[in-house]
Amino acid sequence: MEKNNIPFNLFYKKFNYLSLSLIFVSILFLLFKGLNYGVDFKGGTLIELRTNDNTISISDLRKSFTNMSLGDVSVKNFGNDNDFIVKFEKKENLEENFIENLKNELKKDLGNSFNFRRVESVGPKVSSELLKSGILAIFLSLGAMLIYIWIRFEWQFSLGAIAAIFHDVIITLGFFSILNLEINLSIVAAVLTIVGYSMNDTVVIFDRVRENLKKFSDIKIFDLTNISINETLSRTIITSATTLLALLSIFIFGGEILKGFSFAMILGVIIGTYSSIYIANPILVMLKVSQKTILKEEKE
Repeated sequence: MEKNNIPFNLFYKKFNYLSLSLIFVSILFLLFKGLNYGVDFKGGTLIELRTNDNTISISDLRKSFTNMSLGDVSVKNFGNDNDFIVKFEKKENLEENFIENLKNELKKDLGNSFNFRRVESVGPKVSSELLKSGILAIFLSLGAMLIYIWIRFEWQFSLGAIAAIFHDVIITLGFFSILNLEINLSIVAAVLTIVGYSMNDTVVIFDRVRENLKKFSDIKIFDLTNISINETLSRTIITSATTLLALLSIFIFGGEILKGFSFAMILGVIIGTYSSIYIANPILVMLKVSQKTILKEEKE
């Protein structure tokens, strides 16, 4: 069986420019447009409802809920034409039977053809704590990864791995901002999973780079990273492909609730696989890692 000999290293600069452009655009959107926080982080009430009346439209529902003085109201189709998601600001001092009263008002306005399938309510204090906890979880995971790589490899490898992770997280969040997709707790879980996946993929290639550095003292790091990527390519393709198949199944058949989570994961797997090749390894080349670097660190 012939070994792979794809010249990944010849495209380092081109893909680095592409990554920088994507990061720049993502940061611009995150700064000026921001993220579309869901009920988990923003606070409010979310209702999933189904109607048996095909004549009722989104505008009818929006008008009815707006007349109830609920603050900002958002109504969207959720799955098929008869399913809707309604989100609105939760006012303070709501009575205990608030949802029942809301149902009654809706029936008076649009008739008795609604079924409330799900109701979620999060107060402003809880949502603020959830947001802080989510951000803290992401940064703690990044810090733990940095420490692990620093101990497991030399500091040059640590910089490459962390740069790849930041690259993945920023671009993934950038896509969510550009597409105005909702950020909730499941998306935070997806981002944390992306961090782990990206790190795992990078570590596999770094392990081979380190082995090859010890074996081939006469080969420069520019070519050595390419050899290492090709040697681990079959593993990378198999892992990414099988993961994507599972995620595509969830995205297609898992229903609307899992669409955001599965989309973030699909995006993360693709970007994570790309960054382990075109972000992490070029940093080793830029820092001119050599066999002397490895031997020096081992002696210390």
